[in-house]
Amino acid sequence: MIFSTNEHEQLEQLMAEKPENKALIQKLLDSNQYAVSKISHELRNPLALIYSSLQLIEKQHPEVHEFRHWGEMREDTEFLVELLQELSVYNNGSHLRKTTFSSHDFFSHICLSFAASCVDTGVEFTSRITQDLPEITADKVKLQEVFLNLLQNAKDAVASEGTIRLDASFSGNEVKVLISDNGCGIPAEHLEDIFDTFVTYKSGGTGLGLAIAQRTIQAHHGAITVESNPGKGTCFTIILPVK
Repeated sequence: MIFSTNEHEQLEQLMAEKPENKALIQKLLDSNQYAVSKISHELRNPLALIYSSLQLIEKQHPEVHEFRHWGEMREDTEFLVELLQELSVYNNGSHLRKTTFSSHDFFSHICLSFAASCVDTGVEFTSRITQDLPEITADKVKLQEVFLNLLQNAKDAVASEGTIRLDASFSGNEVKVLISDNGCGIPAEHLEDIFDTFVTYKSGGTGLGLAIAQRTIQAHHGAITVESNPGKGTCFTIILPVK
């Protein structure tokens, strides 16, 4: 069983309300994390060998591309590799390696990296990063994965052309980031569960990207919310406290 972010929060709340049960609940959380890590590890190694073998076969026998179902088999294997990788990231989402760094430089780098991916496409990307952004203490790598993933989702939503914008500002000891697009939007009935594990409405998605984002942001004691209108676009709001 994989605990969702909400289930983790409920268990942590139970620990706070009933300290006498803290040791038992923590043991349950640790056991669950260990089990998921072990399963992921045991599957990842043989799957990596299978994937490497497929690549070797393709290199030595290019004609296999013409074989019936070869492409589907390779795509399915790639999907499983990605799924196990994201499962590992999700399982360790609350384990942070914090450093102190300039949030202004951080978001400037994020924007430059993403803008490079939009060159020679019909996607228009703009950003506004205020100069007063402070230093923050956080897991830089995991936050970078979150914001680049949200921007990539926006790019998928606008398809071949559209607009994407990132706004980062500082107020009241909080860094506030808005990532908006004018893409296809998300139906209202889907908004309630888009952060749940293994829930995806995107073709080829693993259903873990937004769950990882939420877990990572909440591990930083922040919050992530979404507003969307089908046919008009989507806006994710991320709040990160500055301590």
